[in-house]
Amino acid sequence: MIVPEWMVAIDPELPGGPEVLMPVRRAVPIPGAGEVLVRVAAAGVNRPEVMQRMGLYPPPPGAPSILGMEVSGTIVALGEDVPDEMLGQKVCALISGGAYAEYAVAPAGQCLPVPPVLTMIEAAAMPETLFTVWTNVFERAYATEGETILVHGGTSGIGTMAIALAKLFGLTSIVTAGSDAKCAAARGIGADHAINYKTEDFVARVAEITAKRGVDIVLDMVGGDYVPRNIQCLAEDGRHVSIAVQRGAEATIPLWQVMRKRLTLTGSTLRPRSVEFKTLVADEIARMVWPLVAEGKLKPVIDTSFPLDRAAEAHRRMEAGDHVGKIVLTMG
Repeated sequence: MIVPEWMVAIDPELPGGPEVLMPVRRAVPIPGAGEVLVRVAAAGVNRPEVMQRMGLYPPPPGAPSILGMEVSGTIVALGEDVPDEMLGQKVCALISGGAYAEYAVAPAGQCLPVPPVLTMIEAAAMPETLFTVWTNVFERAYATEGETILVHGGTSGIGTMAIALAKLFGLTSIVTAGSDAKCAAARGIGADHAINYKTEDFVARVAEITAKRGVDIVLDMVGGDYVPRNIQCLAEDGRHVSIAVQRGAEATIPLWQVMRKRLTLTGSTLRPRSVEFKTLVADEIARMVWPLVAEGKLKPVIDTSFPLDRAAEAHRRMEAGDHVGKIVLTMG
């Protein structure tokens, strides 16, 4: 396949507002050993990319400065030690950066084949949320059928994926969202219960919904003063998983409640993890989840898509907080 020398990318030189997301000319990257070059069809937009644009979340060492952590497209070149049969495959992949571009490099082990039931826009909206929810809810919190999960940010990309996976794997989902319309949207995509955190006390509502038993798992992207409130929501032997700290990285922990209820507090960040770890996650997802994707039983909720040269608008929409599901950039 013919690969050009140059491409269009979003690679801001300085941090700032959405206006810094201007298309620029960059050299097409060359895949190294164990990597593939993807001609990008679409790229998911994620909150860590907004933080990176603002200068608050530097990319991990070795990652490209071009924004974007999830991508879909066609493999057009192979690095060393990559099987020849991958050439020409349509894939989606979790990457450490570089997705906001016409071409991006991905570790071969982090690629998943795009089945016919998925559009390339849908495929680009899968990896980051799917890897995050799977590793945190089903690995770190070892969710099992019949349990109940509380998810904050129920209409975000993470929230909508958590709702979908909960439904597929037999969990009862309770989500929070910031308006009645968002709560209705969350219920419409499968949440069992939705709480408007601006008009209701979610701790009291969780107690009411669960007949004071509490939930087995909290997936928290809020942090700060939500943590002690989340702990109040947990049942005995409950698990609290932190994946972001939008309201602060410090929290006061009521240790007596942790001890009395035998709670587990854990959390993780995915982006800095090794290629080896992410490859293991991709293998597990390929076995446990991807057959459901191929059958059309799991699809991401798409909010809007924008062409690459309107990346600033995509970030503005994410920052406004009005979206339900994923925002995606498209090439060409």
